[in-house]
Amino acid sequence: MVSDLMNIYLIKFLLEGLAVTLEISFFSIVFSVILGTLMGIVRYLNIPILKPLSNIYVDIVRNIPCLLFILVARFTTPLNPTLSGIAAMSFFTGAIMSEIIRGGLNSLSKGQIEAALSQGMSTFQIIRYIVLPQAYRNIIPPMMSQFTTVIKDSAFVWEVGTEELTGRGMILIGKYGSTGQVFTIFAAVAGLYFIVNYTLSHFARKQHNKMAVRSY
Repeated sequence: MVSDLMNIYLIKFLLEGLAVTLEISFFSIVFSVILGTLMGIVRYLNIPILKPLSNIYVDIVRNIPCLLFILVARFTTPLNPTLSGIAAMSFFTGAIMSEIIRGGLNSLSKGQIEAALSQGMSTFQIIRYIVLPQAYRNIIPPMMSQFTTVIKDSAFVWEVGTEELTGRGMILIGKYGSTGQVFTIFAAVAGLYFIVNYTLSHFARKQHNKMAVRSY
């Protein structure tokens, strides 16, 4: 019966899976932003040797499914399922983030850099204090969109044995097999993903609108 699913223990079971999903997503986002920023700067500044290597990295990642990276990380490294998922998703998303960040950097006027150089600022200071803050502000919408993609893609980590939200949903489906129960479980899992991603998107829109008002 569908009513069998409506108890505190099963709800807690799914919420614990959601916590794992958020943990994987959080660390994947943090590491991918760091990696993407470094790669974006390398490509923006046209640094010899490093730029061609970063271009190869981006081209490879963008043409291979995220799930394949997760499987490779799990079965070719000593990392446990959760850590291998974080490593693979960070590596994968870092390439996407580098493109987003490079686009934000390219949207800025070159005159600002020339003016900063004329004032004796170093390249590091220009990137740190002038270029990156403006670039991050310009890329809030696509960056937040990518963050929601990371949260959704974290479901792939279930394939290597991590009991995140989707994985726990599949465990429940194995126990409660009627059509109504399966539908209810899928609806609960989808609802939790929706709540998290909608909240993140709503917050991002509000922050972007605030920053847009302040820029006038």
